[in-house]
Amino acid sequence: MDIQSNLFLYVIIILSAIVHEYAHAWAALAQGDSTAKYEGRLTLNPMAHIDLWGTVIMPLALLFLFGMFFGYAKPVPINPYNFRNQRWGMIWVSVAGIGANFLLAIVFGLVIRFWPGFFLNPFLALIVMVNIWLGLFNLLPFPPLDGSKLLIALADINVRRYSKAIEFLSQPIGIIVAIFVAMTFLPYVSRFLLRLIIGA
Repeated sequence: MDIQSNLFLYVIIILSAIVHEYAHAWAALAQGDSTAKYEGRLTLNPMAHIDLWGTVIMPLALLFLFGMFFGYAKPVPINPYNFRNQRWGMIWVSVAGIGANFLLAIVFGLVIRFWPGFFLNPFLALIVMVNIWLGLFNLLPFPPLDGSKLLIALADINVRRYSKAIEFLSQPIGIIVAIFVAMTFLPYVSRFLLRLIIGA
């Protein structure tokens, strides 16, 4: 891709990640935890969610030097002890971020589906694909991704009992395995969901 296409892709991914983090903050507040709100994270202002390394330096370097993307927005601070129900609070907060990305994909995908002649559809299709990828990637059950928190909460896993295993997977090995799984299987799933949403 050319420089303009790379920059457009970068902006889409970062804005989608910011919506993802905002959804976590909103859900945490709804479940009784105001930590993110008091730290200024309950906002769509990009500046509140940007991590210099993970949001700017690393993803831009990877994108322009190697034609690939990996990055992240600053994680939203959450104190699960403030949730009215710790287990269900964590479930809803985890689902909120993933759900926000799938919601964006569905909304923009339906525009493509029911307005096939819209001149912005190629750009909207990219937004749809990016958010499908973000949603699926964060569903993977490897720390520190949302899928791991969701699995622990749904299965009611004793965190203290399995703390060593969780700590091991929280190291770079966890994200490396997640990236491998993402590159191996997610292209097939994402293409299926893309066709399902836009009807093509």
